[in-house]
Amino acid sequence: MSFIVKVCGITNERDAEMAVAAGASALGFVFYRHSPRAVTLETVRQIACSLPDNILKVGVFLEPSEMELREAIDRAPLDVVQLHGKHVPSLAHRTWRALAASTADPSESLVAEALVLDTEAHGGTGRTFDWQLATRFWQPVIIAGGLDASNVAEAIEMGRPIGVDASSRLEARPGVKDPAKVRQFVEAARAAAAAFEEVTP
Repeated sequence: MSFIVKVCGITNERDAEMAVAAGASALGFVFYRHSPRAVTLETVRQIACSLPDNILKVGVFLEPSEMELREAIDRAPLDVVQLHGKHVPSLAHRTWRALAASTADPSESLVAEALVLDTEAHGGTGRTFDWQLATRFWQPVIIAGGLDASNVAEAIEMGRPIGVDASSRLEARPGVKDPAKVRQFVEAARAAAAAFEEVTP
């Protein structure tokens, strides 16, 4: 699996195209209606039509119903669902589970392709955690929470994840991305991932 660089909280086509041009491999769309980055299925559907096939479209949900997930997967459409909260349905679809790195049980077996580790399970805090905690988990890990160009290389070095995920620190204002911040984050993440792969036996 190629290293995942995810730009989350995409709300419009301009930001989506800009993130892809910068080298992001995954885009996150927030379906939690109380978030300043919340989007509708119709908006994501329109954005998805303009994206290359190799870009992962990730829907971010907080304790959704099975019906809500199935509708989003089919209509958006979504490649991956990222599930936050304790009560989440189990689907035969690519799933990432979001957990609080400091309180999650590393030995717990969760049905997920990867774990998205954040400072808090619901995400969106814009704060970092001790990235060494990521190495305790036996499942593949994506590091989130307070990442930008200034710290993503350290997060990759310390946490050894399969990917990184950033949102609020890449914004000009809530829901609108800053092109320079996105470009710098993606470049720093890709450089750090490549360097790590070179030194890993």
